[in-house]
Amino acid sequence: MESGDIPVLTKISESRQAITAADEDVRGRKVTDRSGNELGKVGDLLVDEEERRVRFLLVEHGGFLGIGEKKSYIPVDAVADVTEDRVRIDRTRDQVVDAPEYDPELVDRTEFYDRVYQHYGYAPFWGSGYVYPPFPRLPGQP
Repeated sequence: MESGDIPVLTKISESRQAITAADEDVRGRKVTDRSGNELGKVGDLLVDEEERRVRFLLVEHGGFLGIGEKKSYIPVDAVADVTEDRVRIDRTRDQVVDAPEYDPELVDRTEFYDRVYQHYGYAPFWGSGYVYPPFPRLPGQP
């Protein structure tokens, strides 16, 4: 990918992609911050189908019975640890709560992804020199 080219990302649940091994599929697992505070659960994964890589966790948190629930995009770069029932990120609860919200009617995706990376303090995956973190692999992914 050329530096500056940002591919379209798709929810894995809406794509033809799948996680290689069932034990690596983190959807449905609890998400905790670096102090162990529960933040919500992984609702879906955003995948770059061209490079066959997961780029964001879509974390669902807050609300009651789906009402008032908020969804936050968290770069996979923030994942510090994955266990059988939990994904721990290396950021705080406040950082997740204060993360930019995505509204497809109001925000350009490219601009939104850039704001999310800036918010969490990571270099974006489309920049030069980006190194992909160890995370769930898709079939055929190097």
